Amino acid sequence: MDAPIGHFDNATPAPDCLDELTRPVADAVRRWHGNVPAEQIVYVDTKPEWADTATFLEHYGPELLDQSANCVVVAGKRGGDSTLAACVVLSGTRVDVNGVVRRQLGARKASFAPMDTATGETGMEYGGITPLGLPADWPVLVDSAVVDLPYVLVGSGRRRGKLLVPGKAFAELPNAVVLEGLGVA
Repeated sequence: MDAPIGHFDNATPAPDCLDELTRPVADAVRRWHGNVPAEQIVYVDTKPEWADTATFLEHYGPELLDQSANCVVVAGKRGGDSTLAACVVLSGTRVDVNGVVRRQLGARKASFAPMDTATGETGMEYGGITPLGLPADWPVLVDSAVVDLPYVLVGSGRRRGKLLVPGKAFAELPNAVVLEGLGVA
């Protein structure tokens, strides 16, 4: 199959290659329901040494910068309570942690979660965290610009491989909240 975006040698509907995904991501694909069929979520095999954005774009197509998103884990704190959440923003932007995220989580302070917390809590590799398969109680904050794209490239749970996901599917994720201005230039 041809990938809907980018220049990839191998593109496969995610339900047909669950063994390539981490357990939480594979489970999320298995349980997928919504208006976007799971078969429209596409796995593309990529080299892990090309995972960083600049190198990735050089090998798979510079146009992907405007069609890719990052998923980052944040921690909101209020008093002794801490809330972990995921934020999905276009790759050319940064997460408004101290504004939009802090207010949405009702936190006094918000920051990026430490790497060991992000990987330990998600069961995913650093640099490959994806919004599919996150812990069930986490809020998933999605920038509205991500939802507006026909397809979006995101992590697959590992540094090797990526998922191509219809933008509107991000609004259908469990606990998803679509927000204007979550990603800022």
